[in-house]
Amino acid sequence: MEIKNICVVGGGRMGRQIALNAAIYGYGAAVYDVAPAVLEDVQKWAQEYLAGRVTKGRMTQEQVDAIQRRFRVEADLAKACEGADCVIEAVVEIEDVKHKLFQQLDGIVGKDVILCTNSSFMVSSLFAQDVSNPSRLCNMHFYNPALVMKFVEIVQGPHCSDETAKAAYDFCVNTGKKPIWQKKEIPGFAGNFLIAGLTERAHYLVQNGYCTFQDVDIAMEEGFHHPMGPFRLNDLTGVNLSFDMMQAQYKATGKKPDMYDVYEDLVKRGRFGRSVGHGFYDYE
Repeated sequence: MEIKNICVVGGGRMGRQIALNAAIYGYGAAVYDVAPAVLEDVQKWAQEYLAGRVTKGRMTQEQVDAIQRRFRVEADLAKACEGADCVIEAVVEIEDVKHKLFQQLDGIVGKDVILCTNSSFMVSSLFAQDVSNPSRLCNMHFYNPALVMKFVEIVQGPHCSDETAKAAYDFCVNTGKKPIWQKKEIPGFAGNFLIAGLTERAHYLVQNGYCTFQDVDIAMEEGFHHPMGPFRLNDLTGVNLSFDMMQAQYKATGKKPDMYDVYEDLVKRGRFGRSVGHGFYDYE
């Protein structure tokens, strides 16, 4: 089992970067999104990004031309999946949306095509019932920004074969990443499971008035040499994404997580983080 061509479903910040990174490393990569305006933006973004590589002397025009031939955007899901050995789901963090997508994909691609979810916290076994041959289903969780960050989590659930997990792992290695192969599922996976402890305590400190979110970031950045404190990091990964996870936790437990109301207010005001220039901090 080997991955040579991929399709990424979802043309947002993560999906487009996953696809372009694969194309840069020699893989055929298609991006599909339900919104035509998103696909137009993906095409424009890829052209501008690659032109910038040439301007900075990091790529030649010949290299860029070859990458552009491997990279495409498609408005039709079936066409986007043509020739793909692996389809990576990178849509919104809403479980019902993902269920419907995997059911749709199961009717489009061959039974041996690898299916991956880029979810930040949902394990792939949640979607095993949505596909025939769930042995080809796993998590492939990239970290933002996917063009830069090398860490990727391959999570093998009880339904997933060793061959599928290895193919996903090898793909990541071959596209310049440093993946880990997690052989048991846990919500949030290894990285977010570890950082969740820090984040929960950071939220507790702010919620209960011990200090400000700026103070927490200073403590971690200056005291423990973290590149970014938890709130500055949250601006990078997306305040709205964190609020999606908070909502899921609230729904499951009936108890609001610390700082729930703060995150809700930020999302309502469109302060999603660095991607829009405003989150906990302003980036103008």
